[in-house]
Amino acid sequence: MASEDVKASESAVTTIVNLAEEAKLAREGVKAPSLAILSICKSLVAGGVAGGVSRTAVAPLERLKILLQVQNPHNIKYNGTIQGLKYIWRTEGFRGLFKGNGTNCARIVPNSAVKFFSYEQASKGIIYLYQQQTGNEDAQLTPLLRLGAGACAGIIAMSATYPMDMVRGRLTVQTEKSPYQYRGMFHALSSVLRQEGPRALYRGWLPSVIGVIPYVGLNFSVYESLKDWLVKARPFGLVEDSELSVTTRLACGAAAGTVGQTVAYPLDVIRRRMQMVGWKGAASIVTGDGRSKAPLEYTGMIDAFSKTVRHEGFGALYKGLVPNSVKVVPSIAIAFVTYEMVKDILGVEFRISD
Repeated sequence: MASEDVKASESAVTTIVNLAEEAKLAREGVKAPSLAILSICKSLVAGGVAGGVSRTAVAPLERLKILLQVQNPHNIKYNGTIQGLKYIWRTEGFRGLFKGNGTNCARIVPNSAVKFFSYEQASKGIIYLYQQQTGNEDAQLTPLLRLGAGACAGIIAMSATYPMDMVRGRLTVQTEKSPYQYRGMFHALSSVLRQEGPRALYRGWLPSVIGVIPYVGLNFSVYESLKDWLVKARPFGLVEDSELSVTTRLACGAAAGTVGQTVAYPLDVIRRRMQMVGWKGAASIVTGDGRSKAPLEYTGMIDAFSKTVRHEGFGALYKGLVPNSVKVVPSIAIAFVTYEMVKDILGVEFRISD
């Protein structure tokens, strides 16, 4: 009798435990999707904040870079970084230094959010396939695999926000004497759609995508690989308790930005010039006042390359490189560090190096 009571008690306990576990699993099943969505939102927010902060910090240099890229060689107004910034300040005032930054942030915030999130997801997918292929569950991302993940992220982010980049370029070079005036981002979008058609919003997309593969890919690859090397090698006493200081991470981001932009810069110049084609009678090479002595038209990326080199020399492919270098170094560094810091604040455990 006693044994039967014990068995009955054990059965009851087992039943209660099973019910509790089922209830727990059910609760987790309900919470899992919401937690996943929350994690995605936090990641997107962190990426967006990183993009907005980093781009605003270097907005004057960003505008000067674009003005140098599309400047008419027959009517030089911007001879260098310092002179160019002084000229903008003198002719347009403080607001002129940040012209187009609102549109730029409206583009870069979602672009950065999608880019960082896409990199995380691409990294997870690539490392999973790599571990399955090698049979090593402890395998980590190599620099080449990081390059691939970064390239995927760059292509997705660039394609998703390209129309914003296109109108941002036109708003940035616009002055009071430009042949056509855009009142703002939405007016520019609607005007281009109405006057030039939907395809115009993606003019210059091909060199952009080709350029973003090495640019974003190298940014992520160099940044993450440098961090890994510093943690493992511990040179110059830069690492304490397997953690890198903010200054060291900024240096890693600066190195990543320098390598990426140097490789991809000529494609950025061609992209910007192609975006100017068809702008209400303006030449493809525009000046600060919208007039040009070289009314070129580009039939495609190769044609843009050949005409630029033929008419202005190979050096034209690197117009604006100096302000862009001064801009990219802190911009990429600030973006990476801001992203990681915001994710820490939001309590997101996953990092881009995982």
